[in-house]
Amino acid sequence: MTDAPAPLVLVTGATGFIGQHVILQLLEKGYRVRGTMRSLSKADGVRATLAAHTDRTDALECVALDLTSDEGWAEAMEGVEFVQHVASPFPMSQPDDPDDLVIPARDGALRALRFALEAGVKRVVLTSSMAAIGYGHGNDGKTEYDETDWAPTELVNDHTAYSLSKTVAEKAAWDFMADHQGEMELAVVNPVLVLGPMLGQDDSASLQVVSGLMNGMFPGYIDFGFGVVDVRDVAALHVLAMETPEAAGERFLASSDYMMLREMADAIRTAHPEAAPKLPTRTVPTWLIRIAALVSPQARRILPELGRRRRANSAKARRDLGWQPRPGPEAVADAAGDLLRKGLV
Repeated sequence: MTDAPAPLVLVTGATGFIGQHVILQLLEKGYRVRGTMRSLSKADGVRATLAAHTDRTDALECVALDLTSDEGWAEAMEGVEFVQHVASPFPMSQPDDPDDLVIPARDGALRALRFALEAGVKRVVLTSSMAAIGYGHGNDGKTEYDETDWAPTELVNDHTAYSLSKTVAEKAAWDFMADHQGEMELAVVNPVLVLGPMLGQDDSASLQVVSGLMNGMFPGYIDFGFGVVDVRDVAALHVLAMETPEAAGERFLASSDYMMLREMADAIRTAHPEAAPKLPTRTVPTWLIRIAALVSPQARRILPELGRRRRANSAKARRDLGWQPRPGPEAVADAAGDLLRKGLV
């Protein structure tokens, strides 16, 4: 009598920052993983990246899938017990047409759910975002958000195409599940700004804040901050949301600390003194940003964020799933150290 094979988990976005960390943790826990990517031309690179961190890459299979096409999804779901749907468009800059992000994010989530349901998958974990919770609320005076909050499903001045895409996609996922109650389970993870070390060499869009502090993108410190969480802890929360029975039907904010730009720079400077000459040295007053916004689209985009605090309350994940994230300064410092070692700043 032979032992039953380990459960098979489909992970979309296997070339991405979060996706690769999710795959690594699943492999290390003994799961078999089927990772998806748009082109198998990247498969060898993904396998080599993961091989530098685990000896279990023999349990990894790579398949080609596209969020915008049904081709290959039914075959990819064969034998799968769990799905981690991590893939979603994450732009380096905001598109002119929000639908360029909204449609593939929404349709990709629904496609993953539909084919998972047809294949008899037990549970899907969907990567959403704090963007689907804490944005689009205007000047309501609120500074802390939890899983009961929702961003609106239309664009307003503090709701970008990206945050709208995450909101629409997550709402569509919950609506789909409401139409199929009892047939499959869904859990959702909503991270804030995801930092920490990359597994490979590809610079992640979410690391632009850290790299920007060290390459001159920020001429100085502005009245601007982020909720911060380490990618390793985001991956761990995905696994907890997959394994914990009580996580079914729930969404979980993933956040460690709220940090201002200056606090992030201080964390980099403390951990990596050699980076100090690269960091800003002055403060840019808000009034100057407002003047610059008259002629600069980039300055105009950050106006709604000046002086605004969007703190994410992650008590639910800590309480219900036993999740314990690293401190924010550690996530920032480890991201900076990784960028420095890899020559990306």
